[in-house]
Amino acid sequence: MFDLASIVTYVAVVIGLFLIPGPAVLLVITRTLQGGRKVGIATGLGVATGDLIHTLSAALGLSAILMTSALAFNVVKTAGACYLIYLGARAFFARSSTTARMPLADVTSRQAFFQAVGAEVLNPKTAIFFLAFLPQFIHPESGSSLSQFAVLGLIFSGLSAVYTSLLSIAIRPLSQCLKGLSRLRRWEGKIIGTLFVGLGVKVAFQQQ
Repeated sequence: MFDLASIVTYVAVVIGLFLIPGPAVLLVITRTLQGGRKVGIATGLGVATGDLIHTLSAALGLSAILMTSALAFNVVKTAGACYLIYLGARAFFARSSTTARMPLADVTSRQAFFQAVGAEVLNPKTAIFFLAFLPQFIHPESGSSLSQFAVLGLIFSGLSAVYTSLLSIAIRPLSQCLKGLSRLRRWEGKIIGTLFVGLGVKVAFQQQ
């Protein structure tokens, strides 16, 4: 279904995205610091579940497009590549900023999980991101597109769950390192921008 190079590239890009402290990571950090490891892990699992729902939704919708027309799918894929390049350029040239964590009410692990699922599922930017991101690794000639989408979604969500769980477990010992978070965020736009533009350009050249 997938060749090794495609899987390695996909996993590398996903891990690179995880290492940048985005809203989901900051939510996990905040919940962990407020409610402890169990609440932090539950929040991370909720985020991963929300991501899985997004990937499955994208899979069903884009697979239906592919069944209708391979040309239409390629149009969507190209549009997604252009969108990633746009996001990358905007992130690269944007001014750096440090976003303060908003205070959150204390919740149980169960509540933290479902709140994280809801927050991730209802985020329209996340939905658009998956619609643009996933098709870049789909190759209809390699088999069922729905199966490919499902595999990519499971990999993404699995890596997300593992990463946020490890983050929650290590957050106390690494609390001093969090002081350098603002320093990392200065480079956040440059790193994300490079990843997105690079991926978009790679796909654009492949389609020529």
